[in-house]
Amino acid sequence: MTNNGTPLLQMQNIKKDFFGNQVLEDINFTLGAGQVLGLCGENGAGKSTLMKILFGMDVIRETGGYGGDVLINGQKVEFNTPFDALKAGIGMVHQEFSLIPGFTATENILLNREPQKKSIASEVFGERLNTLNYKEMDRRSDEAIQKMGVKIDAKMTINNMPVGHKQFTEIARELSKDQLKLLILDEPTAVLTEKEAEALLASIRGMAAQGISVIFITHRLQEILAVCDKVVVMRDGHVVRDVPAKETNVEDITRWMVGRDMQQGASAPAAVKEEKSGAKTIMSIKNLWVDMPGETVRNVTLDIREGEILGIGGLAGQGKLGIPNGVMGLYEAGGSVEFDGQTIPLNNPRKCLDASLAFVSEDRREVGLLLDESLEWNVAFPAMQIQEKFLKKLLGGAIKWRDEAAIRTVTDKYIQELQIKCTSSRQKAKELSGGNQQKVCLAKAFALEPKFLFVSEPTRGIDVGAKALVLEALKQFNRESGVTVVMISSELEELRQVCDRVAIISGGRVAGILPAAASSEEFGLLMVSQVV
Repeated sequence: MTNNGTPLLQMQNIKKDFFGNQVLEDINFTLGAGQVLGLCGENGAGKSTLMKILFGMDVIRETGGYGGDVLINGQKVEFNTPFDALKAGIGMVHQEFSLIPGFTATENILLNREPQKKSIASEVFGERLNTLNYKEMDRRSDEAIQKMGVKIDAKMTINNMPVGHKQFTEIARELSKDQLKLLILDEPTAVLTEKEAEALLASIRGMAAQGISVIFITHRLQEILAVCDKVVVMRDGHVVRDVPAKETNVEDITRWMVGRDMQQGASAPAAVKEEKSGAKTIMSIKNLWVDMPGETVRNVTLDIREGEILGIGGLAGQGKLGIPNGVMGLYEAGGSVEFDGQTIPLNNPRKCLDASLAFVSEDRREVGLLLDESLEWNVAFPAMQIQEKFLKKLLGGAIKWRDEAAIRTVTDKYIQELQIKCTSSRQKAKELSGGNQQKVCLAKAFALEPKFLFVSEPTRGIDVGAKALVLEALKQFNRESGVTVVMISSELEELRQVCDRVAIISGGRVAGILPAAASSEEFGLLMVSQVV
């Protein structure tokens, strides 16, 4: 509350529809100055749309606006652009980075707000010839970074940073703004290591102590309970609970989110699978190195058994993400890869796809999806290009055209099986929530009917219900089709739940391979054995 008892933020009777599809209905809640609000809900519940309204995103205005009122310090406001929100003291850190790769952290933090100093030329010809005050830029960026209680190299360019440091740079940019009153954080810990996440949570409490309010969106419900003053739970475009954080627990929040009881979904203790010890080796990786910024692979040798689900885990920045990206040709790599008796040339994505390998990338927006295209096109396009599926042919293939009915049939099949929340198979991928976009990435890979599937961070940034569904879909795909699956994840318990074996990567190398039934202590020792 402000000094006069008025909440900093009031959202009253907020409504929103997209082309007749009602996505928000009578949303009401308040947030006081210096309070931290945890906003929870399954993917597609309406959280992102609500925050787009609050931050004045263009998509809201371009689709007919919204109903209801937003009040700041008791005064009705209407933000038509993000600049309006920024002027009112509202900042937002989105799930997807909005950083300039070739700029340093400092340059990104102070972009378009760079302090200047006069020069001899500007004294004569005017302010246009002022020069940047690099010393003051360094001071301001360092000050913003220190507010988070973390250490990052502010002089490093973004394209050379580990993903966690990119996230901190995004947050530091908002903290560097003098008028910040309210900060919206959308899944800020999804890409962070455990220690980095702990530092960020402490930073959030520090912001609150300084009077900055925070809306914290995360699917890691324990973080909500650790740092928030109140919890608002959304389901199907409605607020179903608004309670003090100290009066609830993970089980209650989960039940309110999904509308049913769940056994912790993907976070449940591992149901240990019987190891496929007698299976033949289908992929042999030898002396693999991968030059992936922040995830360098130095020397990995690994045999993968036919029909198994192999997990690859480890701490952030130790190279686990580099393995699938290197094998699939997305980053420069060396060494050798043999698949099903044939040598797979590195640095050639098409050869991998031709050999019946598929990859669901951890970067669903930049690598995984055609955001401006329909779900039909996203699901079918790779199979059309690589395998000539979903095509009608005449004259021995001299004339080809799309089989629209077959494309719609396969897309509708995966929409139903993966419970993708959408208006239709023709909806654009960019209009879906992050969790539903992830399901589309899986559908695209399944439509290829590969012999071998890499899937990287399949549950990153998605809710507990969607996690359970995605993991079950992978197990079912492996079980029913016999596809060998390699799952790369930062969530060790998910790997232990789903996989036959788990390889731990540390220092860019395989620290060891354990059965899923191995103890947490054994996994922990491997994770820190060669950390760089």
